[in-house]
This record gives sequence, structure tokens and C-alpha cells, in this order.
Amino acid sequence: MKAVIVCASVSHGNTKRVADVMGQVLGAAVVDPEHVDMAELAACDLVGFGSGIFSGRFHPRLREFVGSLPAGERGRAFVFATSGLPEVPFRPFTRPLVRLLQRKGFAVSDTFSCRALDTWLPFRLVGGINKGRPDVTDLAAARTFAEGLRARIDAAS
Repeated sequence: MKAVIVCASVSHGNTKRVADVMGQVLGAAVVDPEHVDMAELAACDLVGFGSGIFSGRFHPRLREFVGSLPAGERGRAFVFATSGLPEVPFRPFTRPLVRLLQRKGFAVSDTFSCRALDTWLPFRLVGGINKGRPDVTDLAAARTFAEGLRARIDAAS
């Protein structure tokens, strides 16, 4: 299985830590949106897309990258995020990116999110929330998520 993870991790490196754990399991390189090799992306069986959540949305660099992709027949994808606040069921922050990827031709297999240090105002005034996260438990959950993805992809091929 050939995989790559496109990750915009800007504030504290938390999303990159999660992406690195997933990348180890999937044998995937973790790359910034600006450094994606489009030929490599087209050859992948699985592509991960992730960033931190900013005001309820994925980072603009990731959204712009996905928006710039031409629509067409593509492989499987997954979406992941780190955030200070939990994803709410009535307005999940992963849904808009999942829908955009589907419009671009990806079959989105699953989503993953975990809590992470958030120092966005007003949280900055108290030193942030979720200090120490993602922690060992969060990274283990990311590993388990990636192992499940790998098992499903391997079983389908």
C-alpha cells in the first residue's frame, strides 16, 4: 500500500505528532500542503489530510490545497484533526473537508480527531487548555485508528 499524509501543523506541532504516529503505521511520508508531489499523490492508495482546528475549521493552507485539486477519479482518503474543543455532533468540523474531498473524487474512509493544546484567545489568558495533549493515550488512539485503516485497505485489495 502506498500512502502519504498531507498535514498543516502550525501552532504547537501537535497535529504533526499525530500525523507522524499514523505515518509510521501506514508507511507514509508526512508532508506540508506546499510540498506535495502531485504525481506521488495520484499514485497513492491512501491519502490522509489533517490540521489543527481554528475557529471551527481546518487550517486555510489545507483547505486551499484540497480546493485546488482537480476533480477526478482518486483513491481512498482519511481526515484527521487536533482541536482544543471537542467535535460537536450537530456541526462536526470534519464534515466540510470530507465533503470537499468527496467532490474531488476521493472515497473518504474515516475521520479521527483528538484534543490538543489550544492557546487561542481567550484560552491564552489562562495559559491554554488541554496542556500536555495530545498525550500517550491520544497517540495510542491515533495508532489504533491507522492500524484499522491499514487493515481495511489491505483486506479490500
